[in-house]
Amino acid sequence: MRKLGLIGGMSWLSTRTYYEHINRLIQTAKGKQASAPLLIESLDFSELVRLSSDEDWARASAVLCDSARRLEAAGATALVIGANSMHKVADAVAASVSVPLIHIAEVVGERMAERKVKRAALIGSRNVMMEDFYRQKLIAHDINLLPVTPENIDTLDRIVYDELMLGRASRQAQREVKSMIVHFEQDGAQAIVLGCTELEMIVDVDANVLPIYDCTRIHAEAAAQWILGGE
Repeated sequence: MRKLGLIGGMSWLSTRTYYEHINRLIQTAKGKQASAPLLIESLDFSELVRLSSDEDWARASAVLCDSARRLEAAGATALVIGANSMHKVADAVAASVSVPLIHIAEVVGERMAERKVKRAALIGSRNVMMEDFYRQKLIAHDINLLPVTPENIDTLDRIVYDELMLGRASRQAQREVKSMIVHFEQDGAQAIVLGCTELEMIVDVDANVLPIYDCTRIHAEAAAQWILGGE
């Protein structure tokens, strides 16, 4: 099996989720005693949280590029960034190494296109919902994304950063996100895109009013496929 490099720590809860998903997939494919060949560099999220200015993002890009180069030097044959929001600097990270970077929004867009989803709602942290780096990858697959209201953006950003990334999943947060999903269905969404790993803590991915495209699961599946020798 190929060795995969995971840039993690953003948050560590997200990294734990990636580790579990990837290993379960390898175990299913290779047998109960198998586990994934992984190199993990867990970064200090306190230095990368709630970035806003161009200077902040330039610094984050440098941190992730350095991490990518270390993982490549240690033998990683492909890389994944274990966070939706940090894919804002994915192009720079990919350019800093010679091994492929598996982009989360690209593999999610491919999956949705295969299933002919044409209209969806993307939920996650503020920059994932508002900026082009993520949305354009989905739009490129002919997926029309519903507009997001300032109220939804503020609510989701608060839930993600003030609760989920601290390991808390309140019933109030569950109710708030469930209400959003119901409204998205009423607005014509065919599916919900979970653009934040930690949202699975409060969203039932397998039982909801709309199909849920859990970006982390789909990304982990692409990573496991690479480990097993797929393209």
